Amino acid sequence: MTYKVFMENPYLKEMDSKIIKNEFKDNKSYIQLDKTIFYPHLAGGQPMDFGTINGVEILEVYEDGEEIIHVVKGELKTSRVHLAIDWDRRLDLMQQHTGQHLLSSSFDRLFNAETIGFHMGDEYLTIDVKKPYLTEDEASQIEYLANKVVQSNFRVKSYFVEHNQLSKLPLRKDTSIEDDNIRIVEIDNVDYSACCGTHVSTTGEIGLVKIRKWEKYKGNIRVEFICGTRALKDYAWKNTYIKEIGKLLSSKDTDVLDKVEHLYNGKETLEKENKYLREQIYNIKAELFLKESKEENGVNYIIKEFKDIDMKEINLISSNLSRSQVNLIQVYSISTNELGQFLICKSKDLEIDLKEIFENVSNRIIIKGGGNQQMIQGASSIAILGNVINTFKTEIKKHFKG
Repeated sequence: MTYKVFMENPYLKEMDSKIIKNEFKDNKSYIQLDKTIFYPHLAGGQPMDFGTINGVEILEVYEDGEEIIHVVKGELKTSRVHLAIDWDRRLDLMQQHTGQHLLSSSFDRLFNAETIGFHMGDEYLTIDVKKPYLTEDEASQIEYLANKVVQSNFRVKSYFVEHNQLSKLPLRKDTSIEDDNIRIVEIDNVDYSACCGTHVSTTGEIGLVKIRKWEKYKGNIRVEFICGTRALKDYAWKNTYIKEIGKLLSSKDTDVLDKVEHLYNGKETLEKENKYLREQIYNIKAELFLKESKEENGVNYIIKEFKDIDMKEINLISSNLSRSQVNLIQVYSISTNELGQFLICKSKDLEIDLKEIFENVSNRIIIKGGGNQQMIQGASSIAILGNVINTFKTEIKKHFKG
């Protein structure tokens, strides 16, 4: 069985160890050691440590029964190795994990809300709390209590107990572990939890516990939070953003929210006014198009060519005209530097199937698009756009001649 040194001393950064078993396959060495400082991946929900074995970067660390397997690239031909962990990552994981115990304890103490789920990611952590809702005021209370414990710098200790001794401890959450030796992580008379993870030795080393946000999740609350250096980095970039936004708005950082809300409300008003003005412009353009229409065999035709105009604008104008007019066919073409587009529609009273017309034309000319009886639209190369429009006009006019 691999001796887990990290359980006893999570602050040990380097050590020598003896290889018990070494299997080489797929250009990787799968190594079992007599003792290790490397924490295995997702043991108790905690991610693995990074680091090196004999200077070679470790790829994976995982549990295999009571053994811990270390995976490195290439073949290690030696019986003894030197282990070195990435200390910044180890300290970060210790801060996050201990901070999670503290935050869960605060939820439990203040609102009798049990933590029923836990995930530790590379950017943030989440806990799922058995609570139907969480208010801003409640979150502030929980955060305040957790950070008061951090500032009080209580001891964090770990020890093993027999299973029959568990009933004597005020565990925050019952454990399903049936082993004779169960590891307890205690925040000095504040929190007792069965846990195999790595933790700081005093709460002051957590630095800060910060709740970022929360949401409802399966009838409970999922809380996203960060601790320690992660919280410091989070504050740093947010502080920079607030300062820069304040400069843009010529506002103090404490007034930024009010200024942004004012701008947002103003933006909505402008958008409504802009929409109204656009509609007026479209109506004017529609009237001008109608004045330029030409009648043939009892049908009025609007045939227009455009360059670099938004197809959405043509869609709006043509849709309004199709609803408000009778005996009307509209044929529009738009040419840009790269593409030719067309849109053809009819008023509802006309007995013609534009989709059928489209299929007839597409069998003779290479075009893309589609539509329905009322409207068709699509695209072609610019070189043949004129031929496409003429073919559509010929087919439509042929229908009404008949």
